[in-house]
Amino acid sequence: MKDIVSVDHLRVEFATDSGPVVGVEDVSFTIAPGETVCVVGESGSGKSVTSLSLMRLVEFGGGTIAAGALRFRRADGTELDVAAASPSVMGEVRGNEIGMIFQEPMTALNPVFTIERQLTDGLMLHKGLSQAQASARALDLLRSVRIPEPERRLKQYPHELSGGMRQRVVIAMAMACEPKLLIADEPTTALDVTIQAEILALINRLKRENGMAVLFITHDMAVVAQMADRVVVMYRGRIVETGTVDQIFTAPKEDYTKALLAAVPKLGEMKGKPAPERMRLIGDESARAARIAPVARKPQVLLDVRHLTTRFPVKGGILRRTVAQVHAVEDVSFTLNVGETLALVGESGCGKSSCGRSILRLVQPTSGEVWIGGRDIGALSHHDLRRARADMQMVFQDPFASLNPYRRLKDQVAEPIVNFGLASGAALKARVEELFDRVHLPRTFLNRFPHELSGGQRQRVAIARALAVNPKLIVADEAVSALDVSVQAQVLNLMMELQEDLGLSYLFISHDMAVVERVAHQVGVMYLGRIVEIGPRAAIFENPSHSYTRQLLSAVPIADPTKRRFADDLSFKPIKSPIFPLGHQPAPSVYTEVATGHFVLKD
Repeated sequence: MKDIVSVDHLRVEFATDSGPVVGVEDVSFTIAPGETVCVVGESGSGKSVTSLSLMRLVEFGGGTIAAGALRFRRADGTELDVAAASPSVMGEVRGNEIGMIFQEPMTALNPVFTIERQLTDGLMLHKGLSQAQASARALDLLRSVRIPEPERRLKQYPHELSGGMRQRVVIAMAMACEPKLLIADEPTTALDVTIQAEILALINRLKRENGMAVLFITHDMAVVAQMADRVVVMYRGRIVETGTVDQIFTAPKEDYTKALLAAVPKLGEMKGKPAPERMRLIGDESARAARIAPVARKPQVLLDVRHLTTRFPVKGGILRRTVAQVHAVEDVSFTLNVGETLALVGESGCGKSSCGRSILRLVQPTSGEVWIGGRDIGALSHHDLRRARADMQMVFQDPFASLNPYRRLKDQVAEPIVNFGLASGAALKARVEELFDRVHLPRTFLNRFPHELSGGQRQRVAIARALAVNPKLIVADEAVSALDVSVQAQVLNLMMELQEDLGLSYLFISHDMAVVERVAHQVGVMYLGRIVEIGPRAAIFENPSHSYTRQLLSAVPIADPTKRRFADDLSFKPIKSPIFPLGHQPAPSVYTEVATGHFVLKD
């Protein structure tokens, strides 16, 4: 069978002020029909540049295909040299015969068009469908990617959806025209494990049914083990190793491949360990003790959340009256001790982020109490709340969106210090330099802008800014989910080091169960706005007692190609909606204590 894709000796250059910079050099591989080739490597290894070259989108980012051939076998059997194709031909191919799932869903979607418009445009252009036919197909696509209430979602705009839902819309768009080649650039980064398992099963099904070829770019080695037929390992723009998935996982030849596999946190490796443990770093072969010493201080409650409820209005009708409510957070209670980490886990849309924002009063809760350091945050005036924010800070999921692109990094880190009047002049300069040292960033970065840094470096700046006012509590909302294995390990180690040194408390919002097992002292599992199970990390992972917790853990991909799970092995529950009519009063949350400190919601 002839290959659908053949990349031969690809070289891509980027023009800079100091001369051309090589993005990828001498890259060659093929993809056959019905085959999945996974490209893995650290941030900056050239994975995305390779995929953008196949779509001829790299030139829109300042890149030039300087050498090599990119051959694509079209639906009619003819061979197209992508590097030499005219813009009109590429316009026919993009989205129709080659589909692409982009990494960042908010930038891949147009903020001024509805979800329906964005899904139907390509269908009407490439498939010649009528508006009604395209709308019906769009509805089917949303159902296939497991979006709850798809009829409502079609009429919404991207900003009205959660990050995980936006990513599913991007996946639906890429699959709309049933392309011969699907390029998936970190497609499941923003998705929780249950939705990720469903999306991977969906891609596998389409691959089998349509003979679709898949180029899958990821830094998650567990996903590679579940998806790949062949693996291409990249480092600094070059391919260092290639082979079947079994060869790469069981007998890797290159030291870099071995280090990449060793750095992946694996679910279950914390069994029997009493305290969180630092992540392994790529290339760090030292045998130093990575375990964090258990907190020696007497347990002291910093954060006390009592019956927190947050609801958002759903508007409808010509007069835009409130017709229903989204029960985003429903009767949530927990405590967090000084110097400890409580992880909130659950699938996209379960209320994790809304809970974190409600605690900081970035979102106004409907009812309930939040006490931080003995102060009732909900009862504070606007002026007092502003002063209290020095004790509570947030690190957001996307550091590029949370940093100002027009201001130098030193000014952004200094801003909270200036706002709270904590320092000025030479003292301010020294404090900012100290913060850069603290997060292991060189002082030469002080005068840089956000776009001049990698994702991991930007996230460190965000952490430095959060630390600037000496907070007691940091809410980390998916702070490492978009980072590759090596950078993720560095940022998490930094956060644990800061916790050890400064006694920081973290509310760690995440969907990555293996990371949570590594860093958390306590774990709360959320589903449809409620905490369904909460307790010490060991109790949740070693004795999951709620059916949803067990489902969540069973969906975690395993970094072992011999333990693959396909759609037939996964039992997916229908996704319930958190939207209820006005006046609906849910029953209060009642828990059973199954072990000391381990509580499970009564169904």
